[in-house]
Amino acid sequence: MPLPRVLLVEDDPSLQRFVQLALEELPITLLTCDSVADALAELARAPVALLITDLMLPDRSGLDLLAQLQREPALRGAARLAVFSAGLLPAVRLQLQALDVWRMLAKPCSIMDLEACVLEAMPDWPAGAVAAMVQTPTVVESHFGGNTALYEAFRASCLQQFVHDVRTGDLACEHGDSQALRRLAHSLKSVLESLGHGEAAALARALETRADQGDWVLARPLWQALRSSIQALV
Repeated sequence: MPLPRVLLVEDDPSLQRFVQLALEELPITLLTCDSVADALAELARAPVALLITDLMLPDRSGLDLLAQLQREPALRGAARLAVFSAGLLPAVRLQLQALDVWRMLAKPCSIMDLEACVLEAMPDWPAGAVAAMVQTPTVVESHFGGNTALYEAFRASCLQQFVHDVRTGDLACEHGDSQALRRLAHSLKSVLESLGHGEAAALARALETRADQGDWVLARPLWQALRSSIQALV
């Protein structure tokens, strides 16, 4: 019997890797897409049991993806819908409820929440099997459930990505591309918080706000401060 298919729509490579590592022990086939267009193509190719999408994506919003699935129920099939985002404000949550979103996961999200989302989305799995697959953490950690190996693997992938992130931020500042800088800051705030770097995550959060406002007077020094914090990690 084929394994249930789970589709992750997330454009940040570090967060893709985090989800892959968190779910690698579960009996599923995890597919990853980094845009709405690719997600729609994958859904047209074959149904999935669960779709997990970010809201901020490079081509269209995750809200657009969910709205299209509501208009085209045959494309959605029997998939449950989940959102994995740092932007779950009350107004956004109301929009998601209207789009039949079943689970909302706020970034940064713990392994336990991710596992629970996937396990509960699989109606054909016996309850006893689900209970056996849910891991109980032996050490209380906010995002990695006491799994040191998972943390180290995620951190290693992030360090590689940070090199590219620094280049992306520099180019955004050089070309005055405030939206590219905002998207970068949006991704970095979740990654840095997941890694336990609260001060750097706060810089990313502030940078996201200033870049969204096009406030280069404050955005440029915020980027330089965040850049220094990231380079210190690498």
